[in-house]
Amino acid sequence: MSNNIDRTGHVTLVGAGPSADLITVAGLRALRAADVVITDRLVDQALLQGLRDDVYVVEAGKAPAMHKQTQDEINHLLVQYAREGCNVVRLKGGDPFVFGRGGEEVLACRAAGVEVTVIPGVSSAIAAPSLADIPVTHRGVAASFTVVSAQSRVDFEQFAHIDGTLVFLMGVSKLRDIVRGLASGGRSLATPVAFIEDAYGSGERITRTCLGDAAVVATRISLQSPAVIIVGDVVNVLRDVMASVRAA
Repeated sequence: MSNNIDRTGHVTLVGAGPSADLITVAGLRALRAADVVITDRLVDQALLQGLRDDVYVVEAGKAPAMHKQTQDEINHLLVQYAREGCNVVRLKGGDPFVFGRGGEEVLACRAAGVEVTVIPGVSSAIAAPSLADIPVTHRGVAASFTVVSAQSRVDFEQFAHIDGTLVFLMGVSKLRDIVRGLASGGRSLATPVAFIEDAYGSGERITRTCLGDAAVVATRISLQSPAVIIVGDVVNVLRDVMASVRAA
């Protein structure tokens, strides 16, 4: 690592988006200027292939029930390398501030006196539906959308009463709870649902169903993480419009 211990480096949190093609220009510029890259599990590995040979890469990815580093350990690494004078990039899938714990990392850096900036990224909450021709908002159908971390300790029934589109992240293991909660809260079982697995990845798959059948369909297709779950009439709105055009 750098021996410039007489000066403090800098930390940049970069949202990598769901694929290498969707990182921002600013994010790519920061990545190319990095001395150290601390990367997440869901980051497109193609982004790492273009780094300089002398860049030190730390894989700090988290998977359910399997962490390479705890969040405290990651925070410590950011501060440590910056204090060594390094230009540190914390490369995070999607957007750092959308269930990415980026806020915690910013606080840790600032508490240690380390300069930190954030470059936003394209969240899978937006990118995955777009991939499937699903607009999360659409005039006359949905005027808002709500993004929910299914891993949070929430009562899914409360979301049944929210107008607009529901987008659930990290929800594969909680799908039955999601369905049960929304149905108990009064959401129609006929409400369209879409599963988008591994958006922009090699395992990309899009499945459409309805709320009443969602759990059964998920079992039948062996729904896999990472997946984005979308609930709402927008799931089929573009399909319905095109079907109407063809029938006219």
